Amino acid sequence: MMSSRRTRSCCCLLPLNEDNGRFLLLAIFIVLYLIAGATIFSTIESPSEAIAHNRWDRILKNFSESFNISLLELRSFLRDYEAAMAAGIRADALRPRWDFTGALYFVGTVVSTIGFGMTTPATVAGKVFLIFYGLFGCAGTILFFNLFLERIISLLAFVMKACHERQLRRNGLLPPTVRRGSSVSEVDSLVGWKPSVYHVMLILGIFAITLSCCASAMYTPVEGWNYIDSLYYCFVTFSTIGFGDLVSSQNAVYKYQGLYRFGNFMFLLLGVCCIYSLFNVISIVIKQVLNWILKKLRCRCCNKCHKSNPRLGRRNAITPGSRFRRNKLSMETDGNYDSDTEGRRLSGEMISMRDLTASNKVSLAILQKQLSETANGYPRTVCINTRQNGFSGGVGALAIMNNRLAETSDSR
Repeated sequence: MMSSRRTRSCCCLLPLNEDNGRFLLLAIFIVLYLIAGATIFSTIESPSEAIAHNRWDRILKNFSESFNISLLELRSFLRDYEAAMAAGIRADALRPRWDFTGALYFVGTVVSTIGFGMTTPATVAGKVFLIFYGLFGCAGTILFFNLFLERIISLLAFVMKACHERQLRRNGLLPPTVRRGSSVSEVDSLVGWKPSVYHVMLILGIFAITLSCCASAMYTPVEGWNYIDSLYYCFVTFSTIGFGDLVSSQNAVYKYQGLYRFGNFMFLLLGVCCIYSLFNVISIVIKQVLNWILKKLRCRCCNKCHKSNPRLGRRNAITPGSRFRRNKLSMETDGNYDSDTEGRRLSGEMISMRDLTASNKVSLAILQKQLSETANGYPRTVCINTRQNGFSGGVGALAIMNNRLAETSDSR
C-alpha cells in the first residue's frame, strides 16, 4: 500500500497506475512498431511490385497481339484460372488436397492457427463445421502449448539450477558433502533460486535457430527452395503467421515420402512449440523494459524525486509514530521498511514510551511471523530472487512459467 501511495503521489504527469501505464506504453509502442514496419516494407517491396506489374502487362499485351485475343477475354480467362487455383487446381500435378492425408494436413494447420490458406473448405457444410471444429481445436492446442511450456521451463530450470549449484560448490560457497534437497541446502543461497529470464530466452533462442537451420537443410533439397526461402518458411510457419506463399509437402510424389512427411510433422510440432515458448519469454523481457521506461518517466516528470528527503539524511533514526500513524500498521504487516532510517533513532535522541511500545509491538509481530514461516517452510512469495529473475507475475502462459519455476525451486 505504501509503494502504491508513493507512486500515485510521486507522479503528477502520469496519473495512471503501473498496469494501465504499462498498457498505454505498450499500445503506443505497437502503433509505432506497425508504422515503422509498414514504412520499411513499403520502401523495400514497392519497387519490386511495380516492376512485376509492368512485366505482366507487357506479357499480356504481347500474348494478345500474337494470338489475336482481346485483353478483355484474356483477363476473363485468367480470373477463371485464379478461381481454379483457389479450389486447389494447378497446372502441374499436385497431390489431392481433400484425401485423408491432405485433410489431415489441413486440420493440422487449423488447430495450430497456422492457416496457410492454400486449402479452404468450399461447401457450406464444410465452412460451418470448420467454425465449431476450430473453436475447440484451437483452444485445445493452445492448452497443449501451455503444457509444453511448463515442461520446457521445468527442464531448463532443473538443468540451470544444477549448473548453479555446481558452480557454488566449485567456488566453495556450498559444502561439497551436502546433498541436494537436504536441510542445510534449504537455508543457503539456493532457496527460492530461479534461472534468469535472459538465460532462458538465450537457450530457447539457440534451440529455435538450430531447429530452423536443420529443418531448412531438409526443405531445401526436397522442396527445391533456396536456403533463405526455407528459413523464411520455417519462421512464418513456426510463428503460426502462415502466409501460404510457400507450403511444404504439396507435391504429388516425394523420394522417401513417408520419412519426409514424418520429419515435416515433427519439425512443425517442435518448431511451433519452441517459438511459442520463446515469444512468451520475450514478452517478459518487453514487460521489464516497459517497467524501466515507466520508472524513468516518473522520476523525470516529478520534481519530488530529485529532492532529498530530510529524514533520509539521518541514519539509524526512527520518526516517532509517523509511519504508524500514516499507515496504521496491523499485526499482519510484513514490516519491511523502505530504508533503515525509518527503523532507528540516533543514540543521542529520545523517543516517547508510546512510540517505543508501538515499535516493539510491530517488531514482535514481525518476529512471530518470521518464526512461523521458518517452522512451516518459507513461502514462495518471500524469496528475494523471485523478483530479480524476471518471472514474477504474469497472466496465462506467463503465470504458468512463474508457477512452474517456483515449484521446481521448492522441489529441490
